[in-house]
Amino acid sequence: MSGFLLQRHVSRTLSSCHARPPLKCISKRSFTTPSDSPPVTATNRAELTMKRFWKKVDVSPNAEGITITLDKRPLKTPSGNVLVLPRSKPLIASLVVHEWENQEKVLKPHTLPVTSIASRAIDGLQEQTVREEVHASLLKYFDTDTICYHQDGPSALVELQTKHWEPLIAWMREDVGVEVTIHTSLFGSEQPSSSKEKLSAIMQSLNPWKLAALERATYTTKSFIIALALVQGRIDAEHAAQAAHVEVNSQIQKWGEVEDSHDVDYHDVRRQLGSVAALASL
Repeated sequence: MSGFLLQRHVSRTLSSCHARPPLKCISKRSFTTPSDSPPVTATNRAELTMKRFWKKVDVSPNAEGITITLDKRPLKTPSGNVLVLPRSKPLIASLVVHEWENQEKVLKPHTLPVTSIASRAIDGLQEQTVREEVHASLLKYFDTDTICYHQDGPSALVELQTKHWEPLIAWMREDVGVEVTIHTSLFGSEQPSSSKEKLSAIMQSLNPWKLAALERATYTTKSFIIALALVQGRIDAEHAAQAAHVEVNSQIQKWGEVEDSHDVDYHDVRRQLGSVAALASL
């Protein structure tokens, strides 16, 4: 599932109802599909109506871990797997419960980031072939990493580059042991092969939770380096958001904020990166 998109993914995070209690299907009398269409499930119901149909969200510890229930039925991932979280991380379960409790009347997929990342880890990143596809996709972001393209003006942009980007580049070189090439032109070349090999090895060592978090952070910030620093605990979500928005913030300093654009993006990025930080702690 490379090219993972939050809204497309999270809108399918409701449980399938092909098994006994997961979540009740909509009646076939009220909804029919062609024979070659997916079965009528609670997932399809949520996609079509985008309405809340459960009353109570709860947690249910068991031998496998912690499951989240909607009206006592286990929440499932898009692929039909029960969404099970490690018993050692009840805080993450609480965050998932909070996301679903706050779906008031209308289901808002973009407000389910923890559920989405957890589903991604469970559904796809247990398989080596999928993991390898993700590795290759994320390394492409390293080749075009936003913090590796520096400009010499205006002064506000240079100041923000120095403040937010240079410490991360130094961290990559000195602590991670990966050489990073800085470009001053949009036509810069790729990053060193030896650097990509080392980063590939680092990704191989990540468990599915951290890899899912790294994937989400990379797609959110458009930067592999910022994402890795966040997942590895080098920076927090706020610092990651600031580093990702250096160019935008320099424009805001000059021209001001665009209402219903910059402010919406501001909160959405922090919602995504805060969820990444939480899941990475697994």
